Parts: sequence; C-alpha cells; structure tokens
Amino acid sequence: MKKICVVIGSRANYSSIRSVLKSISLHSNLKLQLIVGASALLRRYGSVIDLIKKDGFNINRKVNMIIEGESPTTMAQSTGVGLLNIPPLFEDLEPDIVLTVGDRFETMATAISAAYMNIPLAHTMGGEVSGTIDESIRHAITKFAHIHFPSSNQAYDRIVRMGEQKENVHLVGCPRIDIVKEIIEEEPYTKISNRIFDQGVGEKIDIDNKFLLVSQHPVTTEYGHGKEQILNTLNAVKKIGFPAIVLWPNADAGTEDLAKGIRNWRERGKSSKIHFFKNLPMEIYIQLMKKTLCLVGNSSSGIREGAFIGTPTVNIGTRQAGRERGENVLDTDYSENDIINAIKSQIDHGPFQSEKIYGDGFSGEKIAKILSSKKVSIQKKITY
Repeated sequence: MKKICVVIGSRANYSSIRSVLKSISLHSNLKLQLIVGASALLRRYGSVIDLIKKDGFNINRKVNMIIEGESPTTMAQSTGVGLLNIPPLFEDLEPDIVLTVGDRFETMATAISAAYMNIPLAHTMGGEVSGTIDESIRHAITKFAHIHFPSSNQAYDRIVRMGEQKENVHLVGCPRIDIVKEIIEEEPYTKISNRIFDQGVGEKIDIDNKFLLVSQHPVTTEYGHGKEQILNTLNAVKKIGFPAIVLWPNADAGTEDLAKGIRNWRERGKSSKIHFFKNLPMEIYIQLMKKTLCLVGNSSSGIREGAFIGTPTVNIGTRQAGRERGENVLDTDYSENDIINAIKSQIDHGPFQSEKIYGDGFSGEKIAKILSSKKVSIQKKITY
C-alpha cells in the first residue's frame, strides 16, 4: 500500500486539499498520512485542526513552525523552523509520496524537506500567475516537484514550458471545486443556522436578506500598507449600506497590519451591521458565497469558487494579479470610491453564469487514482 503524506499548514491549505484527503483515504491502494502545523494549530486563526478532526481525518503528527510577528522576517524564519521540524516527521512516517498544496511558506518548507530527503513530491495548484511572493514560491515548488496537478489549462501550459516532462503534468482541476459542487448541488441546502453568529464578534446578520461578504488578506510585497487597504475596504462596504460578514486575514507577513486596521475600525464604532469571523467551515462559506450580493476583497475564492458558483466578486489590488478569472470578477484598486463603484456595479448585475475554469468537481478522485498508479523517478531532468 502506497503511503501519501500531506502537510496542512493553514485554513487555505485544508480547503484546497480536503476532497483529495477524502479520496486518498477511501482508495484501497493508498494510505493517508496527515501532518498538521503552522497556523492550522492556532486558535487565533480559527483552530483549523478542529475542523480536520471533525471531518473524520486521523492526524498522524503535529508540527509547530510559526514565529510570532507576521512580518517578512518572521515569515522567512517560520520557513526555517519548518525545515528543522518537518524532516524528522518524514523520517518517522516514511511516506512514499509527499503531497503539498499551493504556494505558502509552509508549502516551501515541505517541498524542500521532501526534495532533500529523496521523497517524491506531488504539487497541486502549480503553474498559476498571481501577485505577492506566492507566485515565486509556487514556481519554485514546481521545480522541486515530481508530479504536478495543475488546476487550469493555462497553468498546465506554464508548467510544461518551465521544462517539466508532460507525462508528469496532469490537468485535474482544483480540488476546492469538488467541495463547491457537492455543496451547491445538494438539494435542499442545509439551512445555515443563526447559531453561527455565536462565534466571532459583532452583530448578527440575517443571511436570508441582502448582505455582503468580505475576505481580504495581506499582500506580502506591499508590507506596511495593509491597515490603510483594509480601512478603505471596510469604509466602502459600510457606505454601500448592506450588512456584511468579514473574515479574518490569513497568517502572512502583514496580517497584524490588517488586524490593527480592523480593530481600529471597530473601536471607532463603525462596525454596526457587521460580523467578524476568524474562520468558517467550508460548507458555510460556500453557502454564503452563493447567497451574498457580492464577495469583496482579494481572496482567490472569488476567482476559483466564484467562477463555478457565479458569485459577483470585487477583486481589490494586486494579490490575484494575472490569475485566470471568469466574467464574475471585477478588478479595482485600493481607492475607497473605486471599491464602492465596483460593488454597486456587481450588485446591479447579480449572479453570473457558472464557468468551469478550475475544473468539474472531480479533482480529488483523479488525483488519488494517479497517485495510486504513478511510478516516479526521483531524478528530475529539465526538458530543454
């Protein structure tokens, strides 16, 4: 039986790989190994580890690798801590393949550890273009990886042009779409209980009426500007006049800047008709995306899940610059007035037609099937 080890370091990691974990755990020729660490262990980011346990996955090991501060320096240091603490876990678990997700600092630590230990590395969501340091990390991991699972046609083409062998590049779509498909095709929807507002802070929102959804994260290459950026977004949302649900930012360099902006905004008494969450289960978040008038911020969910659902999305700033997107996305800069105008335009338009840019909802099954039969040479060779 082939052992597949997955390292989960954040809520974004988990939502991006959950369907694959399920498919691996159900496959007769695969054994799932799960390492959970970084911000996924921390209460201030929503204790993602509790969601993982609730979903029925067995956690084999935990790894602490977060240096406090959320600055460029601490992000680099956290990567180093990961490089110290992940290899002994791989040595203990002896996986046949390590599967890593996307483009975060914990992903980089995972990739380098596996490469130096001669463990074949599989990588999801490579080949994509975006803003911030994430793009550089994503492409670097592509050059470490032996098996590639890109989410879109353009991403597939880029990986091949980067010199990777075609037989190792498998266009499977984005595993996050699997969960979206499952949720939005369930009839009837599981009604979202108002008890969700017992968590987080702020006023309760009537989600059966009109509301906005906000998810904005730090841009690592614009460190120091996060407070101003989030205040412009919150002010714009407030002036639109509809209630809003706001998610806490990811654990990246600049998170504390955004957090200060949110706290400052709340302390000034501007947060009426707004509720803030550290984390939401994927099932709840997707239903909110389906119901909301507009998703506002810079989360990739507006581009990936949003295209499949048809969620009107206002994408602010450079964090997703260059990423493949559908008709549902309207880009704007950080100007408060421009954000207001973009939100109004998307509300006026209403829901968009579904676009399957990032897959058809069966990525997890495809990935598990490929991993079960794939033979990998540990020695990589560029094709040009």
